[in-house]
Amino acid sequence: MSQDVFVDELGGGAFEIRLERPERMNALGVATVESLLEAVREITRRQARVLLIRGSGRAFCAGADLKERAGMDLPARIAHNAGINAVNDAIEASKFVTVAVMNGLALGGGLEMALACDLRIAAAGISVGLTESRVGAFPGAGGVQRLTRAIGTPRALHMMLTGEPVTSEYALSIGLVNEVHLAEALTARGHALAQLLAGRSRPGQAAIKRLTYQGREMALAEALKMDRAALPAILGSGDYAEGLAAFAERRPPRFTDEV
Repeated sequence: MSQDVFVDELGGGAFEIRLERPERMNALGVATVESLLEAVREITRRQARVLLIRGSGRAFCAGADLKERAGMDLPARIAHNAGINAVNDAIEASKFVTVAVMNGLALGGGLEMALACDLRIAAAGISVGLTESRVGAFPGAGGVQRLTRAIGTPRALHMMLTGEPVTSEYALSIGLVNEVHLAEALTARGHALAQLLAGRSRPGQAAIKRLTYQGREMALAEALKMDRAALPAILGSGDYAEGLAAFAERRPPRFTDEV
């Protein structure tokens, strides 16, 4: 793993990936992308419950390293983009909950990575946007489809066609981010949210993610059938039995991920 990516264990099954390339605003160079994918896979092997992803310095992530890409031939550029896509797909496909802690600007591939996460919390006053149209491209690491699903076609098209960033406050108003906090409070809020999420049942959380992401591609009737088909495994699980017992005894549940 390169020195641009660090993994911290926060306890209780919560982990944090931190991008440490502040001099390049945490831009995604080839080595950084490889390390990110390695980090996500390692956290998956460690049976994580929650993953936070954050940047360092004044940026969450400024996107693909365009200075590095300018020196690449076409096959290398395509491979670089494929690597970023692999990271984002691994984040979205994970069974644990993923949270983008957007400590600073998130542009291009940086916002695409945040969109691959389940939740996004942001510092007040930062800029976020898919800015690829400024350099004659389009968001090629999942941004077109994920942004459209997150905020709807008209708003997504406006952001992508203009290439103009928006503030985190506006992003909150359109559902692009879930929470906005003062910069000095963001780390504490991220860690508190991680611990809250880590206290939930892993099978239950995984079911919520799967049903949500698969269901949005289906007609409502088919999606409801899928939800109902998933219920017996959850209602018969050890974690649900523990949840009912904890509710009756007025105590926090102690989930063991028993299905």
